[in-house]
Amino acid sequence: MRLPTGGEETQQMESVFWLVYLTAIFQRLSELWLARRHTRMVQAEGGYEAGKDHYRWVVCLHVGFFIALPVEVHLRSSGPSPQFFFWLGLYLIAQIVRYWAIVSLGKYWNTRIFVVSGMRRVKTGPYRFVAHPNYVAVVVELLALPLMFDAYLTTVAASSANALVLRRRIRVEEEALRAETER
Repeated sequence: MRLPTGGEETQQMESVFWLVYLTAIFQRLSELWLARRHTRMVQAEGGYEAGKDHYRWVVCLHVGFFIALPVEVHLRSSGPSPQFFFWLGLYLIAQIVRYWAIVSLGKYWNTRIFVVSGMRRVKTGPYRFVAHPNYVAVVVELLALPLMFDAYLTTVAASSANALVLRRRIRVEEEALRAETER
């Protein structure tokens, strides 16, 4: 199957972009709502946030990504990538992994790093295979979503920034989890 490009079909392709983009924004906002809800639940159990200082960079990364993507797509106005369906498929797989991770962690899933004294690490769901499946999903998402529309600059900038953020975030998370699970 091939996506149409050019002429009257430009409007159709813009609609495809906005549908994908706004769906991703809706997901992010829903995840923030869920994270806020989980925060209250975990704090009620005595949980605390670790690594607060880096969270602003997580927010900046995602806000910057969602600003840069439509700007680059509009300026390039080249329509969808010839590999649109490949990237869409990869993006959808990343979403499945993300929601599998969220369900597996239950109330302990969050956009922030929260730990509860004496808690055990989750070893079910995708956590059987990889320590940080949600981060894997984000890496794939920041690659696949812009590449659906040949937004190469957004892909490189967001992926590079994400690598720096994850380097710090994973270290902080591992230290916090190790400290609490060893008690």
